[in-house]
Amino acid sequence: MESAKKLYLASSNSGKLQELSAMAAEIHSTIELALLPGFSELAPFPEDAPTFAENAVGKALHASTISGEVVCADDSGLVVPALGGEPGVHSARYAGSAATDAQNIAKLLAALAGKRDEARAAHFVCVLAVARKGNTLAVISNRVDGFILETPRGSGGFGYDPVFCFPALKKSFAELSSALKNLHSHRGNAFRRLLEVLPGML
Repeated sequence: MESAKKLYLASSNSGKLQELSAMAAEIHSTIELALLPGFSELAPFPEDAPTFAENAVGKALHASTISGEVVCADDSGLVVPALGGEPGVHSARYAGSAATDAQNIAKLLAALAGKRDEARAAHFVCVLAVARKGNTLAVISNRVDGFILETPRGSGGFGYDPVFCFPALKKSFAELSSALKNLHSHRGNAFRRLLEVLPGML
C-alpha cells in the first residue's frame, strides 16, 4: 500500500482543512492534508493583487518561506460581470475590512436591485497555488456559473452561498449538502484536479 504524502495548507482555518480532507478521502487520495505549522505567527500576506491567481501564488510563496514542505494556498471569490467584476478579489471584504457574510450579501443585493436576467449572472472562481521553498510548482483554477437570487435561500455554506443559485440543480449553494456542493463547486473541482497532478511533486 502506497504511503501517504503530506500537503500543507497555508491557513489556520480548521474548517477549510476538514472540507478539503473530506474531498481527498472521497477520491481515495494518498495525500494527507495538514495546516502549515507556524502559519498563524507568519506576517499576513497583503492580498492586494488584481487577480485571484496573483493573490494565491503570492500567498503560497509567502508561506513557503517558513517550511521546506509543499504548501498550498487559495484565493477565491464571486464575480458579477454586470457590476464590473465586483466583488471579485474583494469578496471577503466587499462591505468593509471586518464585514460579515450578511453585510457583504446585503451590499451585493443592493447593487443588483432592479437588475434582471443576464444582469444577475455570476460565477465563483477558485485558484489553488502550490509552492515549495519559494518556487511555484502548480497553479490550478476553476469556475462555476450561476446567478444571484433576489433573496437568500438555505442555511448551509458560507459567504455568498445563500444568494448564488446553481442552475443545474435550481438551488442555492446554501441549500446543498456539503457533499453535493463539493461535487459541483469551484473549490471542489479545482482541488480534485490538483490531487490528480500533485503526487509527482511531493
